[in-house]
Amino acid sequence: MTMNPLRRKVAVAIDGGGIRGVIAAKALAVVEKHLGKPIRNIAGLVAGTSTGSIISGGIASGLSAQDILDLYLELGEAVFRKTARSYLWLLMRHRYSGAPLQKALRENYGERKLGDFWRDRPRIDLVIVVRDLVENRTRFLKPWKPEYADWPLWKAVLASSTVPTYFPVVDGRYVDGGVGSYANPCYLAAYEAAFCLGWKAPDTTLISIGTGRVASTIRPGQASRFLPWQWLNPVLDAFMADANDQQVHLVHQFFRQVDFRRFQLDIQPIPLDDPYRMPLLLEYGERLGQMILENQEDQAPLAPASRPPR
Repeated sequence: MTMNPLRRKVAVAIDGGGIRGVIAAKALAVVEKHLGKPIRNIAGLVAGTSTGSIISGGIASGLSAQDILDLYLELGEAVFRKTARSYLWLLMRHRYSGAPLQKALRENYGERKLGDFWRDRPRIDLVIVVRDLVENRTRFLKPWKPEYADWPLWKAVLASSTVPTYFPVVDGRYVDGGVGSYANPCYLAAYEAAFCLGWKAPDTTLISIGTGRVASTIRPGQASRFLPWQWLNPVLDAFMADANDQQVHLVHQFFRQVDFRRFQLDIQPIPLDDPYRMPLLLEYGERLGQMILENQEDQAPLAPASRPPR
């Protein structure tokens, strides 16, 4: 089986997930090798949250997926370097310095501003999701919006990637766009394509790429014995999984004529800041890339009535 043909307009949306962005980057590298061209030459719209914004920003900048993957492989241990701060983070404001990530983003993206992408030929639209703590709202940074046109790309991506407690807050107000409902930005991409770019649904392919879904490890009866602090991870996992699945439901519900392809796979628990699991992450990425080429879409979050007809 080979990858289904793409429609005339193509959008790509990439989830958040910390170091698990390696999975999405590797999957895209597999797809690029199959297609014989970079994603930048195919997609007119890319959207990303957190680690997905790193990949989306790289695509918009003209980097190949392999270039972006190499960036993850080179920087993983530098960005998530284990120090006294990372082990005593409850006594600190954040676990890691933001300097290595900021330096890498500036070196790879340069000083290009978001508005520059709207002037490119061919033009590309970019949606980067950021949470504004001061105004208590999610911001969608786009090159065609005047209020964001002068934002450097590296700053927009850094803000989107600033997971609370992991990295210092950007400008005293901006943190990870996944703090809210948009760790999976597929609905944002569908909305952007239809209502901001004016793409016709029958002409549009939207590819949504996850960074791994961790299965529950809770055994029957175990939760009834949880102490208060033991609820933290299960509650966060439930929040993130439901928020991600909700975005998939919304696309299927409101954009039925769009060629929407959601790709996700089940993985072992891997912390967002564990660069020492690179071999396993690359293995997952290779598997996810093959799933994209073989059209093995994720069916887990869809109730039977919500699944699109085949």
